[in-house]
Amino acid sequence: MPRLGYAKYPWKVDIVATVFWVGEQPTENNPTPNDKSSWDTKWMENFGGYDDPDPTKRTDSFTPIGFTPKQNPFYIALPYNDCVDYNSHKPEASRVIPWFKQRFVRSGRTVLKGQWIAIRYGNRVCYAQWEDCGPFVTDDHEYVFGNARPKNTNNRGAGLDISPAVRDYLGMSSSGRCDWRFVDVSEVPAGPWRSLGSNNHFVTQQKVEQAREHTEISSRLEELRRMRDAYFQQNGTGAAR
Repeated sequence: MPRLGYAKYPWKVDIVATVFWVGEQPTENNPTPNDKSSWDTKWMENFGGYDDPDPTKRTDSFTPIGFTPKQNPFYIALPYNDCVDYNSHKPEASRVIPWFKQRFVRSGRTVLKGQWIAIRYGNRVCYAQWEDCGPFVTDDHEYVFGNARPKNTNNRGAGLDISPAVRDYLGMSSSGRCDWRFVDVSEVPAGPWRSLGSNNHFVTQQKVEQAREHTEISSRLEELRRMRDAYFQQNGTGAAR
């Protein structure tokens, strides 16, 4: 049994994880195509392409060969969707989701998309963002936010879908057993999961800091120009006397 310790969000232990990917086509074991997600009708387009799970077609940076993903390649799915449609939330959503009030913008806009989780497999821990719902069910809040085991019975009772990047970082095989828990952004350590994606908090923050730095440099250069012009103006005036 892994050491649990205190955490704001407790670990869910011994959970079967299956691999899924952006652009995955429907099969007998996975009837839902993944060119779109529960929250993004253009998921594959916004991701930037097909997230090929074939290990021979992936880089050492945990990305598919051929393009740089426009979104974080470290993504997961959990079996709960807080929205009924694009105009309304499920009635229990505000009650069961711990951060609902802090992130609520309007009815029908998910407060779950982009949430970080930690996945532990053996001695390795990976971090990823919640970007889709499943496997198989989308109403299992008793498991996702409570203490119940996953109610899904397919694929050995899988309770978590992981992307190829997560699989490769952890060295997992599909249907492997792992532990996971929600984490705040402040808990996410440095790692490849912080490097890519317009949906990635760390990429966004880096862009904000770069823009601020650029603004500060521009302001400083403008200040130096004013000081230079003032100096030459005073120097010229003094020489004329």
